Amino acid sequence: MDPDEELARLAQALGHPARVRILRFLLEQRECFAGAIVDHLPLAQSTVSQHLKVLREAGLIRGEVDGLHICYCVDAERLRRVSELLDAMAPDAEGRYPTREEVRALHG
Repeated sequence: MDPDEELARLAQALGHPARVRILRFLLEQRECFAGAIVDHLPLAQSTVSQHLKVLREAGLIRGEVDGLHICYCVDAERLRRVSELLDAMAPDAEGRYPTREEVRALHG
């Protein structure tokens, strides 16, 4: 996938404060059930479920069925990928920003 498209998709998934809060909560807890996330946020269960779906589709979290519940955790590798993509936009030591072609070469 093109790095610009990949970053845009990930940024869209991170583009809501509730989703950022969910990620932070999951990082603090290491893993947890959806009910604990609902209890932590001032949002309806259906709203939390929708945010979890967006994060799952972006690959930022994983959910495993454990009996009647789903246990969620952050996909650390995918979160590192967000950091890599953002770092690729940063200026080099001379203050020069990479071209699109340079970014593609780094991540292609």
